[in-house]
Amino acid sequence: MTGTPLTATAGARLPPLPIPVTPSLIVASAIATSDFERVHHDPAWVRSLGMPDIYMTIHVTNGFVARYVGDWAGPSSRLRAVRLKLGTPAFPGDTLTFTGEVLRAEDADGERRLEIDVRGRTGRGEHVGAVVEVCVPLGAQS
Repeated sequence: MTGTPLTATAGARLPPLPIPVTPSLIVASAIATSDFERVHHDPAWVRSLGMPDIYMTIHVTNGFVARYVGDWAGPSSRLRAVRLKLGTPAFPGDTLTFTGEVLRAEDADGERRLEIDVRGRTGRGEHVGAVVEVCVPLGAQS
């Protein structure tokens, strides 16, 4: 059961979101966020450090966490907080799959307040764990 943001209760699960990780995604997102560290665009250099390939930036990971919850919660929602912790890197060829579970849901001051546990995993393990607080106006369409 996924529920909608306005009907979800603790334990409700968000639908999974798979994202193919490509070299273009990694390099373009690094440029877009002004993250010019070589680990995000120079495969030969990063391999000389013992890593298998370039890897995704924390900025794009944070953006995908926000997109995942925001897409589910809808256009009238607003993110109040995102607390995340990175795990294993996401490399080209990986599929990064986001899943989520509502930890808490309450109505107050004309809005539904949700706390959502978000996990992003690749075949290598957990790339990101996050807790996202989101609010949705009670009169919003879901």
